[in-house]
Amino acid sequence: MKRLLSEYGLFLREFWTNYHTTGAILPSGRWLAAALSRYVGKGNGPQRILEIGPGTGPITRRIARAMRAVDRLDLVELNGSFVRRLQEDLTRDPVLRTIADRTRVLHCPVQELPREPSYEVVISGLPLNNFSPGSVGQILETMTGLLRPGGTLSFFEYIFIRRIKSLVVGRAERDRLDGVGQVMDSLLAAHEFRRDWVWANVPPAWAHHVRLS
Repeated sequence: MKRLLSEYGLFLREFWTNYHTTGAILPSGRWLAAALSRYVGKGNGPQRILEIGPGTGPITRRIARAMRAVDRLDLVELNGSFVRRLQEDLTRDPVLRTIADRTRVLHCPVQELPREPSYEVVISGLPLNNFSPGSVGQILETMTGLLRPGGTLSFFEYIFIRRIKSLVVGRAERDRLDGVGQVMDSLLAAHEFRRDWVWANVPPAWAHHVRLS
């Protein structure tokens, strides 16, 4: 409970100061974390796993529980406070300590990663609906470009959030949301093979799963 309260406190502070990149009032719930990490630890060979925007680590802990001894994890986080928290938790959190020797924390935007297919599983916690359509397109292109053949990209969005926001915002914001929707729908229409409806999350969310080949 003490760890959970500390995690929520840090997340709330970063929400108020960095809403654009934090994007949620609370960390992802355990049901959303389970949906996003569905393809971790699957298959016969070792996996390289990339989590983008791990924040305080709720999805990371679920990934850690599913990882096998042969799997490796990279965490890419832009927020310095979250980076420090993740580095500390890899030494003291009982779940994350089990994968500390197989985990790297990278303090950078995902766009700065080498543009080469390196991962069997890519999981994103980025609040894509907060960005411009151009940024969303660049982020999605980067993430899919990091997948090895047959690899899986999993990311989330809050259910109907763009539709609800469009009813109460001005024209410029509505145009931005429509543009984001068009970019995301283009990828999903061509490559989404599964969608999990996570009603128990706060707020409810979709977990999208994409495979290019």
